[in-house]
Amino acid sequence: MLKEKVQQLLDDAFDQQTHLYLVALDIDESNNIKITIDGDQGVSVQDCVNISRAVEHNIDRETVDFSLEVGSAGATSPLVLPRQYKKNIGRTLQIKTTDNAKLEGVLDQVSDNAITISWSVREPKEIGKGKVTVQKAQEIPLQEIKESKVKIIF
Repeated sequence: MLKEKVQQLLDDAFDQQTHLYLVALDIDESNNIKITIDGDQGVSVQDCVNISRAVEHNIDRETVDFSLEVGSAGATSPLVLPRQYKKNIGRTLQIKTTDNAKLEGVLDQVSDNAITISWSVREPKEIGKGKVTVQKAQEIPLQEIKESKVKIIF
């Protein structure tokens, strides 16, 4: 019952703040509510406060004892939703696929069910000595991605 109530409150809050979206909602047996959000242009502290208030102020503490934590998906958090991939176009991703292959490349395109990454590789010339830089690209269906993270480059 609590999860449905919280989900409805979050749906209402995200309808008002369309730049934000839910990444994860976890409620354990002790009614510890953990909400992870993300946004098309990132998440501010005020965004977390607004979502927290939207939930906390609409659940009666006299009838339900709970704790509430609202946070943003961190820089090292795996990407989960297509919307998260869209905001990271042009950034380098490290991807593990369901067959345990490891890929790294720049995110070029995102659709509702796949992403496309590209990378450069040095390969031997067809004729003669030496190597030439070749651009590679690969489309990866989202259901084949086990984990995907943005590579932090300084």
